[in-house]
Amino acid sequence: MSKPKITIIVAGGKGERMKAYIPKQFIEIQGKPILMHTLDVFHQFEASMKLILVLPAVQIDLWKELCIVHNFSLNHEIIPGGNTRFDSVKNGLEAISAPALVAVHDGVRALVSVDTIARCFETAEKFDAAIPVVDLVDSIRQVTENASQSVDRNSFKLVQTPQVFDAELLKKAYEQEYTPLFTDDASVVEALGAKIKLVEGNRENIKITTEFDLKMAESIMS
Repeated sequence: MSKPKITIIVAGGKGERMKAYIPKQFIEIQGKPILMHTLDVFHQFEASMKLILVLPAVQIDLWKELCIVHNFSLNHEIIPGGNTRFDSVKNGLEAISAPALVAVHDGVRALVSVDTIARCFETAEKFDAAIPVVDLVDSIRQVTENASQSVDRNSFKLVQTPQVFDAELLKKAYEQEYTPLFTDDASVVEALGAKIKLVEGNRENIKITTEFDLKMAESIMS
């Protein structure tokens, strides 16, 4: 029997790189905040799935006001975030007590496809840990102290979210002490010695963090 699915959406942006007066996740695309588009995609994937939204405590009231303004009634649980993304995910995990498959997703990745979400959950069901990746299309170079050298781009992947894990495994991983090497959830889980399965992502699934990203997202959505 399949485990219940849960998604933790982490949105802690301040909008500094976007040069915006509001946090980037609240910037509107096609008439509603980016974060609402993100929640909608996961609801489309599975309407009964529990959605946990982790926001900085100082942004929660604004989010609730935006939900009223935009008549956004999709059911979700709001959890105050921590000082770092690591702390925020850890806070979100505290709301999960039963066996489940847990996805962790960046709130500003509103262009994730339902197919990508499905592939991640299906693979995590079999292997406990799955993350979406896409191929590099540009040439890349490794920079050293005094020089740089070309490297084989086929040996590297661009990592996206949602990253999906068995809940017990993910909670155990987040009991570890934080280090700067934890750049995403997969790196936290991998530190336990667990293997990470890679699945195909979708190239449109960009993290909307700059003005250019916003223009790209608007273009794709239109």
